[in-house]
Amino acid sequence: MTPKPAGPLSRSVNVERLPKDRAEIVVEANPAECEALARDFKVPAIRDLVGRFTLSGSLTRLHAEGRVEAVVTQICTVTLEPFEAKVSEPVEVDFTNADILEGTDAEDVDLPDPIVNGRVDFGVLTAEFLALGLDPYPRKPGVAFDAVTVGEDPLPFSDLAALRAKLGGDKV
Repeated sequence: MTPKPAGPLSRSVNVERLPKDRAEIVVEANPAECEALARDFKVPAIRDLVGRFTLSGSLTRLHAEGRVEAVVTQICTVTLEPFEAKVSEPVEVDFTNADILEGTDAEDVDLPDPIVNGRVDFGVLTAEFLALGLDPYPRKPGVAFDAVTVGEDPLPFSDLAALRAKLGGDKV
């Protein structure tokens, strides 16, 4: 029975079938997957999404290192105009057999990600690191935020001073 995909980008790999020394995994998202991820991430578009991973270690302790890259269309938080930006996020993750993690308190230890039923989903890993690489406050290149000032800022007690002057100075 094949497990249900965890999201719009899924590339589940049986780690037992990987070469023993070093393995290379490349995840390339197709246009439909990019469109679904863009909807999930609430950005106008994602294209050219690729995750490249080099794997080392054993079946019980797998180390993945690599990079996730894409071109993302985002909305500038200053001008509200769409613009394209490149995302290039480094990846370094350890995986271990899920059985080893049983009974371990996740708050006490920096736990590796689980290998579930002998499989790791490198599509989900690619999507996670793309999300980490997105700028939460994107700005179009060359755009700066300038605070708008209208006239001079009044002093904190200027209204009270005006009221005092109106009522006759020191009599208040």
